[in-house]
Amino acid sequence: MTAVLPSKGRRKRPAPAATCPAATALVARERIFSGKMPVSRAAKPVSSKPNPFDSDSESEFTSKPARASSSYSVDPSTKSQYKNGFHDSGGFENQSVQELESYAEYKADETTQRVNDCLRLAENIREGATNTLITLHKQGEQINRTHETAANIDQDLSRSETLLGSLGGLFSKTWKPKKTRQIKGPAIITRGLSSSPREKLNSQKYSDPTNAMEKVQVEKDKQDNALSDLSDILGQLKGMALDMGSEIDRQTKAMDGLQDDVVELNSRVKGANQRARRLLWK
Repeated sequence: MTAVLPSKGRRKRPAPAATCPAATALVARERIFSGKMPVSRAAKPVSSKPNPFDSDSESEFTSKPARASSSYSVDPSTKSQYKNGFHDSGGFENQSVQELESYAEYKADETTQRVNDCLRLAENIREGATNTLITLHKQGEQINRTHETAANIDQDLSRSETLLGSLGGLFSKTWKPKKTRQIKGPAIITRGLSSSPREKLNSQKYSDPTNAMEKVQVEKDKQDNALSDLSDILGQLKGMALDMGSEIDRQTKAMDGLQDDVVELNSRVKGANQRARRLLWK
C-alpha cells in the first residue's frame, strides 16, 4: 500500500471563521447592522450621582430628618422623635445642633398654634355670649311691653268700672270695684349693651426671621400677643357674665311685678263681668 503524499502546490484549508474570536465578533456585528439578529441593550454606565428613584438612595434620603420649613412641617418619623424627646435616638445630648434648632422651631410653632386655638375658642365663646346677652335684652324689652299693655288695660278697665257703677237706677245699691292694690306698671330701666371691640387674630405683622433663634423669638412674640388678646377676651366674658346675671335678676323682679298686676286685673275683670250680668238680669 503506497501512501499518498500531499502535493507541494496545494494550500492548507484555513480554520472555520466561527472558531476565531475576532471573526465571530465581526460576523455578529454584520448581522446586527443587517437586521438579522436582535439588538441586545447594552448595560448603562454606572453614574457616580445617587439615583433618587433607586431603593438604596431613597433610604439614604429618607433617613435624614428634614429641616422644618417656614410652616414647620416635618415628616411623621421626625415628629414622633420630637414628641418623645429623642428617647429612641439617644436623647437630646446625642443630637446635632441643627436637629436641636429644628426641634426648637417645631415646639415654638406648636405652642403658638395651641395658644391660637385657645384664642379662637375664646372668640367663639364671646360671640355666643354676645348673642345670649342680646337675646336676654330683647326678652326684657318684651316683658316691659307686656307690662305696659297691662297698665293700658288698667286705664280702660277703670273707665269701664266707672260706667258700670253709674248704671242701675235710683234705688239700686251703689257698686264699687274691689281694688286690692294699685297697678304699678313696668319699672323704667334703660340698660345698653356693652359693645366690646373685636380684634382680628394675628393682625400684627412680624419681620422675616433669618435663623433659628429669630424664628423662636418671633413665635414667642406671637404667643405673648395671643395671650394678651386672650386675657382681654376673658375680661370681656367676665363683664358679660355679670351683665347677664344683672339682667336675669331684673327680669325676675319684672316678672314678679307683672304677675301681681295681672292677678289684680283678673280679679277686677271678674268683678266687672258680674256687675254687668246683674244689670242685664234686672
